[in-house]
Amino acid sequence: MAFAALVVANVALAFGPLFVRLSDVGPVAAGFWRIGLAAPVLVAMAFGGGWRPGGVAKGVWIAIVIGGLCFAADLASWHIGILQTSLANATLFGNSATLFFPVYGFLIARAWPSRMQGFALLLALVGASLLMGRSLQIAPKNFNGDLLCLLAGILYTFYFAAMARARDTMPPIPALAASTLASMLPLLVFALVLREQVMPRDWTPLIALALASQVLGQGMMIFALGQLSPLVVGIGLLIQPVVAAAIGWIGYGEKLDAVDLAGAVLVAVALVLVRRTRDKPAELAPEGVAEA
Repeated sequence: MAFAALVVANVALAFGPLFVRLSDVGPVAAGFWRIGLAAPVLVAMAFGGGWRPGGVAKGVWIAIVIGGLCFAADLASWHIGILQTSLANATLFGNSATLFFPVYGFLIARAWPSRMQGFALLLALVGASLLMGRSLQIAPKNFNGDLLCLLAGILYTFYFAAMARARDTMPPIPALAASTLASMLPLLVFALVLREQVMPRDWTPLIALALASQVLGQGMMIFALGQLSPLVVGIGLLIQPVVAAAIGWIGYGEKLDAVDLAGAVLVAVALVLVRRTRDKPAELAPEGVAEA
């Protein structure tokens, strides 16, 4: 179930840039509405499931606040970058946690990979390079956007690390609801400081963004974080560039050639290989996290 949740999460999250571009508010304001519209749903789900905030350790609350702040900064940076660079660059750099989060797992969580997992990671990175390499345009006009999306990927890694800590003792929906609330005010402040248009005329893209990216995407991601290793989560992030390429192909006529398809196949093979190693929970789960 955790691996299926990881796949669903990344498919849903891949639609985020599309909804950001379709919205009629500023990019950071779109991030605020993604959080703001999802927050009541997540809080209701958390309390409706019987969770209560009492008894949560102080260290867990600190991790959630840090995670919320990192996520707010990640969304602000990435959403601005989406409008200043190509969709290919934004997707690739925004998911640079593919590299950073497994490194966190190796060095901090001591979730060392098996040979098969290391081979799967190598296949996934080669596949992503093939998939995105032909459309990746490193150009002066994209430089600022590229840097912002790369910064977003680094911040996303810190968010993952903080939420993995919270998931040691908290169920997924309460953890996501709490981090969502922690993200709201910083995003609103960022949007107002940048003097963006905050109130939308068309709510449809923002509602879709909130439901697809925050409720479904992040909800499934937080669930998976509690049961999968950083390596598996990192490889799973490569689903997003594959889906983004498919969206560009279907919606914008951006055709995929043989090299692109080969890259998608390699990512798919990597996911299959890393999935087959889940019969050894001790190798996969971060230290202190038990299989559900």
